[in-house]
Amino acid sequence: MRLGTHIWSFTGSETADGGTAGELARVGTIAEQAGIADVSVMDHFFQMDRVRPAEEPMLEGYSALSFLAGHTSSVRLGLLVGGVTYRYPGLLAKTVTTLDVLSGGRAWFGIGAGWYEREHQGLGVPFPPTAERFERLEETLRVCQAMWDPASTAPFEGKHFQLAETLCSPAPISDPHPPVLIGGGGERKTLRLVAQYADACNLGTDAGSVDEIAHKLEVLRNHCADVGRDYAQIHKTMLYTGGELHAGDQDGFVEAMAGYAEIGIQTVFVMPPGDRPSEWIEQNCAPVVPRLAAL
Repeated sequence: MRLGTHIWSFTGSETADGGTAGELARVGTIAEQAGIADVSVMDHFFQMDRVRPAEEPMLEGYSALSFLAGHTSSVRLGLLVGGVTYRYPGLLAKTVTTLDVLSGGRAWFGIGAGWYEREHQGLGVPFPPTAERFERLEETLRVCQAMWDPASTAPFEGKHFQLAETLCSPAPISDPHPPVLIGGGGERKTLRLVAQYADACNLGTDAGSVDEIAHKLEVLRNHCADVGRDYAQIHKTMLYTGGELHAGDQDGFVEAMAGYAEIGIQTVFVMPPGDRPSEWIEQNCAPVVPRLAAL
């Protein structure tokens, strides 16, 4: 099992040495030194008001990832996960490609249907109904496929998006393109899209018990069978919000992760809880990386 870290809060980092930029640079450096595989950030413009006040500091995701790319050399970088409503898909494909090129092929493309209505209303971004957001998500995935096809720049004609040219130059360094990760555990729509389009899945912010995740993976396996996809080709990830690591219980965390590894989870993302995420990563994540790798 691999370990990733998910940076979700920038509160307090402005008072760190070097301010927010200095702290984020240290996150990248320490994550690499610890052997962490992936560093992700959120795709939000307000802090999530279901966990902390919306007014708390929040950085735009792809700008933050580009900054991290310039301060790292090996960790993989992506959004966990991008909201499909925030960017036109052709421009989104170019943004992800740019991150991939400038990071030397370390980008992955995290995407989901989006949910934070307050943020949309506050910034004047349309927030379609759920069914339409999923339609837009599938079209976005198809547009990105077309943009990353080196053999064609043909037009794309969809219900919500029309592109006269699917031209993307330079091409991504990742072969054949940045891995596509779809976030969420919806059994009818989200996991079907994973089976059809994704290289990886992430089973949500509150991943649930081993039994619950095992059920989600069985649903995904069935969707793969329906569309003729090899289930083994999909990298399975989760975002863990349990308390063991936050309490400093590294043994308890590794024991908990053993159950998830047994059912097929290959990468677990953890969320630094405090105002100095670099310190928390160094103290709590570095010691468990080799132990997870042995699971």
